Amino acid sequence: MLNKVPEITLYFWIIKILCTTVGETFADFLNTNLNLGLTGTSVVMSVLLIIVLIFQFKKNKYVPSIYWLAVVLISVVGTLITDNLTDNFGVSLITTTIIFAIALSVTFIIWYVKEKTLSIHSIITTKREAFYWVAILFTFALGTASGDLIAEKLNVGYLLSAVIFAGAIAVIYFAHKKFKFNSVWAFWIAYILTRPLGASIGDFLSQARTDGGLGLGTTITSIIFLLAILSLVIYLSLTRKDEIKSIN
Repeated sequence: MLNKVPEITLYFWIIKILCTTVGETFADFLNTNLNLGLTGTSVVMSVLLIIVLIFQFKKNKYVPSIYWLAVVLISVVGTLITDNLTDNFGVSLITTTIIFAIALSVTFIIWYVKEKTLSIHSIITTKREAFYWVAILFTFALGTASGDLIAEKLNVGYLLSAVIFAGAIAVIYFAHKKFKFNSVWAFWIAYILTRPLGASIGDFLSQARTDGGLGLGTTITSIIFLLAILSLVIYLSLTRKDEIKSIN
């Protein structure tokens, strides 16, 4: 098969952050506004994710619409996993952050032992793609836990949290460009950090002013970001600007 993921361009990071924001706000929208509850929302979104991933795995190349729909859904499911553990089972955010950090580390170790690479430029087999999506799920769950821990539990606030995570990403980018920090690890660290960044942005826009947000609500925030994702995915589908031309 051809490579099953997009090239890492500016478009990739923009859509990724948009997806993480939607993952936060849309999960809250389904849970609260539609009264599905955490359990009902988790079941519905997990089923949808499985269906989309079946289509993703059946394709032999990167298809923007299917790939990014899977990312949106897995961002929602990753958020819900953490929310279920904290809200329904009373697991602390510190514990969930540690659990998902370990789970992600174990995934990377097994992936590397089996395939000798963690590069997303070589997602050309079903096994590598499976490792990729498991890692993606844990990055969203970890990002949700760590983001909520810093913004809410430690009372840092949504806006300041977004600034902190954006600054951390900038440091990783600088280290990669100026000091030749390993590109694969730079990618995965940045990928993890974009989750709490997007979640902090989503919470800042959607939460009430009394809670430190702008009060736009989860409905309006979700619609704005979903439309932005849709526009960019349509553009990339037409231009094919983010297709990987060769395998590294």
